[in-house]
Amino acid sequence: MDDIVVQFPVKKKGLRPLSLLKEIWREITFGVGMWGTLRPLVAALAAAVPFLFLGQHFNRNHRRAMDWTLLQIPLALTVILWVALWAYSIFDAWRDATKMVAGNN
Repeated sequence: MDDIVVQFPVKKKGLRPLSLLKEIWREITFGVGMWGTLRPLVAALAAAVPFLFLGQHFNRNHRRAMDWTLLQIPLALTVILWVALWAYSIFDAWRDATKMVAGNN
């Protein structure tokens, strides 16, 4: 009777430079990619433009942006309340973008 010899390929367990860079990139961007990492920052910067509420439009909350646009008309008479609404819109745009990245729409 003849013996059957089965050979398995030996995998080398070395660390490839490309896989190492890929893992470092994933750790830096928290696994959500470059756009997922920058999206809240872009939304907050867009919301920082006064009077337009672009951060809410960027996050596709068009109704909220329109509501706040109409709300700012009477608030413009009291500068303090308008500044509070503007500052809150920056925070709100950042928070909504963070939720979108995390997948908690």
